[in-house]
Amino acid sequence: MPPSVSRALLLLAGLGCLLPGFLADEAQETAVSSHEQDHPACHRIAPSLAEFALSLYREVAHESNTTNIFFSPVSIALAFAMLSLGAKGDTHTQVLEGLKFNLTETAEAQIHDGFRHLLHTVNRPDSELQLAAGNALVVHENLKLQHKFLEDAKNLYQSEAFLVDFRDPEQAKTKINSHVEKGTRGKIVDLVQELDARTLLALVNYVFFKGKWEKPFEPENTKEEDFHVDATTTVRVPMMSRLGMYVMFHCSTLASTVLRMDYKGNATALFLLPDEGKLQHLEDTLTTELIAKFLAKSSLRSVTVRFPKLSISGTYDLKPLLGKLGITQVFSNNADLSGITEQEPLKVSQALHKAVLIMNEGFTKVRKANAGNNKANNLTVKFNRPFLFILKDNNMHFPLFVGKVVDPTAH
Repeated sequence: MPPSVSRALLLLAGLGCLLPGFLADEAQETAVSSHEQDHPACHRIAPSLAEFALSLYREVAHESNTTNIFFSPVSIALAFAMLSLGAKGDTHTQVLEGLKFNLTETAEAQIHDGFRHLLHTVNRPDSELQLAAGNALVVHENLKLQHKFLEDAKNLYQSEAFLVDFRDPEQAKTKINSHVEKGTRGKIVDLVQELDARTLLALVNYVFFKGKWEKPFEPENTKEEDFHVDATTTVRVPMMSRLGMYVMFHCSTLASTVLRMDYKGNATALFLLPDEGKLQHLEDTLTTELIAKFLAKSSLRSVTVRFPKLSISGTYDLKPLLGKLGITQVFSNNADLSGITEQEPLKVSQALHKAVLIMNEGFTKVRKANAGNNKANNLTVKFNRPFLFILKDNNMHFPLFVGKVVDPTAH
């Protein structure tokens, strides 16, 4: 593709929204069908997605060790895997290998089938857990897309398409942001701040999660306490507290305390609290194998958990981050996205990802505090310094969301 004619731009917007512990006021009544419980195709792509999640986390962490981190690796992978349907040559190879797929071991058809099953699993109705993912193609009104790309995007990635006039950037921006806001139940607004009038196609993706703790915290026990951001910075935060039976242990390999907390409806959060001065060691040493080992543990013990009530978000320009994982050509004038359209040369001009996390007690009403909550002989784990966390749906073997809390008061 001659650089001089690469004037048509592609906007890719990937985003995720997580509200663990948030109140689910309206529950769906439809039960999960049995055939949705296990998808070998989805499991086949799981190791690659898990590795992609950790690789991307490390790149984000290298950008700054003083800020909160929160993103959805599944959301980003879904968006770029769908994009790969229209990529060719080196552009196509870079995208899939950057997502950590070994193309000599896994056929491309298996990769897309795995994502199809992933979406089928994520978008299941559940009376306890609200989890959904969506994709959309926002197409300039005069652009003709390849029929095969449209069909594959619809059949494999459940992607809907709608037309806009990108020559009116404000109107196009409003339509895209409205779609995102609706898909994330109003929790992510104004994702796109600016649009280039030369944009011809936007790929929009979101993942939404809303769950209730299996063992909720009681609001009466939430008290303000110190959170130690670093050796010289301390902030005051509302600290939730609960005595209960949890999977909790110390991992000497990571020099960290590991706590597993479950959600109603088959989802799990894994929290990793590094020993004093061991945050960098944890980030450098954590592996997908260790995560799988932690999630397999089932031995419970009586623990008083003290945890900050928080609301954080992350907004990321994926172009430099994914470039470090080898995905570069799709952003350049040498991009080959002719499988999307042959009418105009395309490249990814902008790749955005925004994710929101709200974590609170998870009660629909206040209950009386348990008189035994403060017994001195119970083990206590207090998340009062920076920690990592991973959230996954138990039907899938890879993280839905990954994050780090450095300062619970930073928004």
